[in-house]
Amino acid sequence: QVQLVESGGGLVQPGGSLRLSCAASGIAFSIYFLGWYRQAPGKQRELVASITNGDNTNYADSVKGRFTISRDNAKNTVYLQMNSLNAEDTAVYYCMARRGLQPYWGKGTLVTVSA
Repeated sequence: QVQLVESGGGLVQPGGSLRLSCAASGIAFSIYFLGWYRQAPGKQRELVASITNGDNTNYADSVKGRFTISRDNAKNTVYLQMNSLNAEDTAVYYCMARRGLQPYWGKGTLVTVSA
């Protein structure tokens, strides 16, 4: 059974930082394409950052220079370091793992940026 479990969300002040983690089980983690998505209230889910099995990364324009995605294949975990957070980053953040046509999703972790 495949499981992706996100953690690390919470309330942070503008300008602050958070580090999200997503622990995976039930998949051959090292060969999977991984991504972090987010969905703000009333908006569609959007890709924030992704990382290939060769460690190539891609970021949404809105987070470039502020967010960093990384993976630790030994721990079956993908991370999202988020710096200089602002109110527009408030959303539920989801981890995704995909190989071929089958994506797997976590249940999400809420990030709220507010003073």
